[in-house]
Parts: sequence; structure tokens; C-alpha cells
Amino acid sequence: MTTTRAEPQPADFADVRTTNLAVVLRHLRTHGPSSRAAIAATTGLTKATVSSLAGDLIGHRLLRETGLSGNRIGRPATVLALDGTAYASIGIQVADGQLSALALDYSGERLLLWHRALDGRRETSEIVALAQRAASRVRQQGRHLLGLTIAASPPSEELRSAVAGSLRQKDLVITVAQHAALAAVAEHRHGGHLAADLAYVSGATSLEAGLILEGRLLRGGPLGRFTLGPPGTPTLQDHAGIEPLIRRALPDFDPEALADPGPAVEQVAIRARAGDAVATKALEHTAGYLGQGLAVLTNLVSPEVIVLGDHYATLAEWLIPGAERFTTARLTASTLGLHAAALGGAVSHLDHVDTGRIPRPVD
Repeated sequence: MTTTRAEPQPADFADVRTTNLAVVLRHLRTHGPSSRAAIAATTGLTKATVSSLAGDLIGHRLLRETGLSGNRIGRPATVLALDGTAYASIGIQVADGQLSALALDYSGERLLLWHRALDGRRETSEIVALAQRAASRVRQQGRHLLGLTIAASPPSEELRSAVAGSLRQKDLVITVAQHAALAAVAEHRHGGHLAADLAYVSGATSLEAGLILEGRLLRGGPLGRFTLGPPGTPTLQDHAGIEPLIRRALPDFDPEALADPGPAVEQVAIRARAGDAVATKALEHTAGYLGQGLAVLTNLVSPEVIVLGDHYATLAEWLIPGAERFTTARLTASTLGLHAAALGGAVSHLDHVDTGRIPRPVD
């Protein structure tokens, strides 16, 4: 008889060691530099196991010894920290008529952050060129490139293939993922939220949401396609999207300038602070419908916190009070700026190593 239930299998030594490597790496990622004894005390691993794992990770240039800790009785202990000198990853973001590239070393330190205007007629070639330049800069700094992820909505296999063909590194992991999904990854890692269940709402390309459930990315995708009324009524994007908001708030604004809505969003904020009735009414309209959409999201997945990102974050002081009337979830504004998806793309490759999957050694 065939069954879908798998019988428990004993874990082999490699599985256990991979799990333990992940425990050590994630401890240091979360808590910062620590002694071997402190890692053992916090994680429950034995000191001998931690010492063995640390030796392996130092040999692979993922950890380094940084000096001595005097915060203990007796002889000072050697402190371990993540080593950023050997490996790096890149995230590239396509949104708002702009390209952003961001690189991190394995310790999480930023190596570069570039912004470029995007010519929609040559989008793929410009993305490829930026990826080549960013990869070259990282390699010039002596790092081996772990991976490159492009945030684009919708994701495109053709784009992934074009970038992969241009970089020509056999072990380089190249992916293309939904904008809001990658921004959610960045928010979960760097946003300072303690919640394991989180939703990130983006208006950078269209109204999208990325979902982190139980600390892991579930998915990301469009949020603005559904309607809150009978069939044929305007969608949530029509009511709560960034471009419709700009058109309502700034009736005198040049539509041709909407390729980059950033300056227009700033102008909406300036007018609202000055008490402009048109801008204020437009924000109230958007906040109400956004709140209703977030209420649907809350009923489906019950996130502990919903983070308003990119342009929504710029306008959060008006949007959050109006939206909170419709949802029980805690709403907050992102502090990661307009390149959160690029950050998430880079972070995703560091997260992969943090699961104990050690990259091949580099010279």
C-alpha cells in the first residue's frame, strides 16, 4: 500500500553536523561576536562540539577569531565573529524606473549600493550591465560571489538566463523573485521586528505583499487585483495604489513623470503637512481602502505585524491611522528605504549559508 506518510528515519552524521553548523552561524548572526563557551551555553551544544564546528567554519573562512573577551571570571576567552572577507552576495531591484544594486559580505556589511535610472526600452541589457559591474566590483574586493538575486515583478526566467549567461560563474546561484517577497525577507532580518509572522506591503511596482510565516518566506505576489465590491468594480490597486493616489492628490502633476513616483510621493507628503485639502482627502481615501485590503490579508494569514514599505512608508503618518480602523494587525512603517528588495535579494544568499550549507572553499 502506498502512503504519503514517511516513516521516521535516523539522521546521519552529516545531517546532524549541518544542523549544528547552522545553530552556530545563526547564533552569531543574531547575537554578534561570542566566545565558544557563550555559544555552548546559549545553544545547548557541548563546548567540544562548538570548538569542532568553529574550527571547521574558520577553515572555510566563515568565522574568524577577533580577540579576547574580558567579560568573565578567570582567563579571557577568544571571541568568534562572522568573517566577511571571503564571500559576498548581490541583490538587484527593478522598480519605479530605477535599478538598484546592493552587495553584502558574509558578515552582513554593505559593500556597495548603486542606483541607476532605467530605460524601459533596454531594460534587460541595462540589468545585465549593472549585474556585471556589481559582480566585478565584489570580485575586485577579493570576495567570492555566492549568488545574485533580482527583484522584479513579475519574475522572468528570460531575465535570469540573460544575467547568468553574462556572469559565467559555474557555482553562482542566480534567481529572480517577486519584489515584495524579497523586501519581506529584508524586513524580517533587518527591520527590528520580533514577530515570526510578518507581511510586507509594497507599492513600488504595483500593490504587492510578501509573507513571512513562522520565520520563513511563504510567498509574495499581487495584492491589488481583487475587488472589495461586486464584479466589475474598481480593484484595490485602483483605490489604494500609489499611482492612483498621486493622481488624486496632485491633479496638477505631470503624468509623464510617473516613471519615478518618488518625487511625487514626497510632494504629496509636503502638501499634506501644509494642510492641503486635496492631498489630505486623497490620503484618507487610500488609507481606508488599504485598510480594508489589509483586513482581508489579516483574515487569511494572521500576521503579527504588517509593514508598510517604500512609498507607503513615506506616507505612513497619514495611511496608518486610517488603515488601522479596519484591521486588528499591528501596522508599522519600514525604515529600510526604497531598496529593501535589493537588500532582501542579497540577504537570501547569506540565509542559505546560515542553514549550514557551506560553500566551496576559496583561496
